[in-house]
Amino acid sequence: MKLLFFFIDGIGLGKNDPASNPFARVDMPVLQNMLGGRRLIQGSAPRHTLSASLLSIDAGLGIKGVPQSATGQAALLTGKNVPEAVGYHFGPWPNEIVVNTLRNGNLFKQFHNAGLKTALLNAYPDSYFDAIKSGRRLYSVIPQAVISAGISLKTSQDLNAGQALSADYTAQGWHDRLKLDDTPIITPYQAGVRLATLSDEYEFSFFEYWLSDYAGHHQDMENACQLLITLDQVLDGLVSNWDNSAGVILITSDHGNMEDLSTRRHTTNPVPLLLIGAPHLRRDFINSIHNLMDVAPAILNFFELPVD
Repeated sequence: MKLLFFFIDGIGLGKNDPASNPFARVDMPVLQNMLGGRRLIQGSAPRHTLSASLLSIDAGLGIKGVPQSATGQAALLTGKNVPEAVGYHFGPWPNEIVVNTLRNGNLFKQFHNAGLKTALLNAYPDSYFDAIKSGRRLYSVIPQAVISAGISLKTSQDLNAGQALSADYTAQGWHDRLKLDDTPIITPYQAGVRLATLSDEYEFSFFEYWLSDYAGHHQDMENACQLLITLDQVLDGLVSNWDNSAGVILITSDHGNMEDLSTRRHTTNPVPLLLIGAPHLRRDFINSIHNLMDVAPAILNFFELPVD
């Protein structure tokens, strides 16, 4: 059995308003076909089809204020009410409480300690590791969870060998921003195929996509729409090469943002949780998820691993 956790930063279920919500504006034929014509907007969840289930889950966790990345992502990875432990929603970078919570236990660590293969499929350039080593940069929550488990992050060598993906799926950004012109560029569809192929090597694999949060903060409708078109192409490659009987794909987020481009801030909207796989694999999984804290226990129960 396997599970791919496809994390998309900063997407909530927003209003059916094409003027402010790119999810209401752009057609995503692959995703909409899986959901029987529904879009990722308010009112579409819950939805259960032959191939997928869509839930609307709470990101606020009973804490006042607008959800933030560090505490939201940590809640997803630990099953703990991390905003409550901190006293408020906090981010984007993890503080000491968040880091200690991750070190005390997270999904990567639990799978690794159980002897199951797990990995973050994102590749990081050499400049990232140099910045971490010099102190100019901090680990964000997801790589912090990985290294807390004693697992190595994937490198440019892994990306060039086809054993990882860049954060933008295709590695075009490694050319345009990092000037790493020797990095092979792939299409979004090929990126989806690679996600499916690499996931076969692990029981629990994870991919982090964060450009959506950037588009939301910049209120960039054109870019946001293009990101969704690209995402749909990635999903095409992924679901076309996924064995629904062998495991599930879980897609969710930490907070709202890109679904409401009328503001630069995060939103208090619920976030979508999309589960792709055979109906019998989804049935028990989805019944236990209502908020961010429920995701990690549901994953552990799926693999019959102990829940702390």
